[in-house]
Amino acid sequence: MDPMDEIRQTFFLECEDLLQALMEGLAAIEGGDEDPETVNAIFRAVHSIKGGAGAFSLDELVKFAHTFETVLDEVRADRMELTPALMSVFFRSADQLSDLVEAASVGDSVDTERMNAIMLELDALIDSDGSDAGEVEFEAIPLDFSMDFGDVEDDLPAPGGDSWTISFKPHATIFERGNDPVLLLRALAELGETEVTCNTDALPDLADIDTAQSCLSWDITLKGETVSEDDIREIFEFVEGDCDLTISFGAAADALPEIDLPPLGAPDEGEEPGWELATPSPDADEPAAIPDLPELPEPAAAEAAPAETEKSSGASPARAESSRAGPTATVRVELDRVDRLINLIGELVINQSMLAQAVSNSGVPQDSPLMDGLDEFKRLTRAIQEGVMAIRAQPVKPLFQRMSRIVREAAAATGKSVRLVTEGEGTEVDKTVIERLSDPLTHMIRNAVDHGLEQTADRAAAGKSEEGTVHLTASHRSGRVIIEIADDGAGINRTRVREIAVEKGLIDPDAALSEAEIDNLLFMPGFSTAKNVSNLSGRGVGMDVVKKAIQSLGGRVTLSSTPGKGTTFTISLPLTLAILDGMLVRVADQTKVVPLTDVVETLKLNPSQVHGLSNADRGIMVRGEFVPLVDVACELGYRPPLDKLSHHVVVLTETEGGSRTAFIVDQILDQRQVVIKGLEENYHSVPGIAAATILGNGEIALILDVAALATGRNRLSDVIRAA
Repeated sequence: MDPMDEIRQTFFLECEDLLQALMEGLAAIEGGDEDPETVNAIFRAVHSIKGGAGAFSLDELVKFAHTFETVLDEVRADRMELTPALMSVFFRSADQLSDLVEAASVGDSVDTERMNAIMLELDALIDSDGSDAGEVEFEAIPLDFSMDFGDVEDDLPAPGGDSWTISFKPHATIFERGNDPVLLLRALAELGETEVTCNTDALPDLADIDTAQSCLSWDITLKGETVSEDDIREIFEFVEGDCDLTISFGAAADALPEIDLPPLGAPDEGEEPGWELATPSPDADEPAAIPDLPELPEPAAAEAAPAETEKSSGASPARAESSRAGPTATVRVELDRVDRLINLIGELVINQSMLAQAVSNSGVPQDSPLMDGLDEFKRLTRAIQEGVMAIRAQPVKPLFQRMSRIVREAAAATGKSVRLVTEGEGTEVDKTVIERLSDPLTHMIRNAVDHGLEQTADRAAAGKSEEGTVHLTASHRSGRVIIEIADDGAGINRTRVREIAVEKGLIDPDAALSEAEIDNLLFMPGFSTAKNVSNLSGRGVGMDVVKKAIQSLGGRVTLSSTPGKGTTFTISLPLTLAILDGMLVRVADQTKVVPLTDVVETLKLNPSQVHGLSNADRGIMVRGEFVPLVDVACELGYRPPLDKLSHHVVVLTETEGGSRTAFIVDQILDQRQVVIKGLEENYHSVPGIAAATILGNGEIALILDVAALATGRNRLSDVIRAA
């Protein structure tokens, strides 16, 4: 790959982090965060994107980001108040900035009409504040180049009692991370009157210059009694690990400790006399202006909303120590490499199972050293598998942040006032699950805004807040990921749903349906309650697509609704699509796997506990509760219904909705970790079967879809309650 292409790719990867920091900051402010550093973090994110875009001549992106950051700078300087209307503009601007970054990364065009409309809004805000929305120009002072082979220190002004003396020598890494020393010097000049001298002792001859190395350093004298060391260190906050920095104050310099931060890279060796780059001393009434240079992208790590450092006049060493700690080191790896590693781990698990099976069949005693070593091998295999799975696991926070935009756009399209409340953003899910969950979640969020929430006038008439609320939560429960989308709307109008189903011929007019069965009509193909076709709904492509998408992930979706209070959709997903813990059972001479997360307990089947119900259906009494009884072998077509139920075992399962089902199996064989092999890509979808796996003896075992097998018996719940 061309080096410039690699740099460009790195820039767009960093843009993802910057955009995430931008959305986090806006969400924090909307939630009531009044910390000025939050605004600074938002500004830095936009500024860094603009700087990097300028390096790659992405003119549209630069133009929009510049206008956006100009308004942010007005807020940062307390010249503009953060109002709900302004926050709305900021959110739309952040969405547009994200679109521009995405378009630039793939070489697509953007909706210039929408972009220009938002820019007009931003320009109007600037104009109303009396500021200039044009290009920012900095006054440049001429540079004086002169030969100097003497001691640079002879030219330094003696620090006075009210002056700070700052020694700043950048390392090569400061440029690799996209920082510019001139911008730092310009920021120092804004604190007060400065005298800057550039040290060129390490500058080699022109023919020997290595542009990847840092050869210059600066000595700065900053005057100002009101300037604190914290003010100065805040300017160098993001580069302290990439430079040698010493700060001392006037006559008290000997009494104060000087902090020399350790360099990350090796220092330049050897010093040769060279050119001196010096700036003339500014007039007493006019602070020095630093020459303007092209902006470069700042490092993503530095832009991610840094925590505010506790200020203390006598805690410089501790402050420097905390700065050295820095953020957690990370490394970017192509997803294909991780996928290949996971596949190898899957093969390792299968081979470990085969080895265990072979040793067991050989008759080796359980207390032998070989079995002890095999058990240790099993533990290590599982530890490796869990570690590799953790690499793929990612928090759902970026996905939830994208849903904020969906809510804003849906609210604007429907004319409703809607607020999104998210919880459990740190819940980690397999990256593949997150990527494939985006489309169904988007549809469900739009559905909640369009169908779930009432219009403002209707909410007011019902005594509700005019602003509707959509709750989006994620959590881990019983080894699965549970995502809920809940609204505080009017709930499902079951009478209307039934009428539409009859009109479309989906059900018989005389069909006796429970509330749950009426609710599940929403998942039928072609079903829609929308009266008119719009950008959001009415085309008959709805919750059936969502259900299929969730099922393709090995998950399931359920809903519950209370009239007048709202509707909740619950999505249950596996933590990973690669490996699961399962219970091996024997069903009519076939080995099947029941996901362990669905199993509540196992029982020895007692015929006296079984009760016959209508239509040859049966239920079992478990601790005073009737539970539908399902013969797995019969359901899968392996044999006719059992006449005698003795000598069989019951596996009691429970779904996320709380409904229980008892499955009849012939025998429980083992409990082990199995590698999931999808059926759809290798064969086709099979009702009642979620996936397949390869056992240690080479046998292929099917993994049961507990929810699908139980669905056909859910209607028994009404019969059981009636009994």
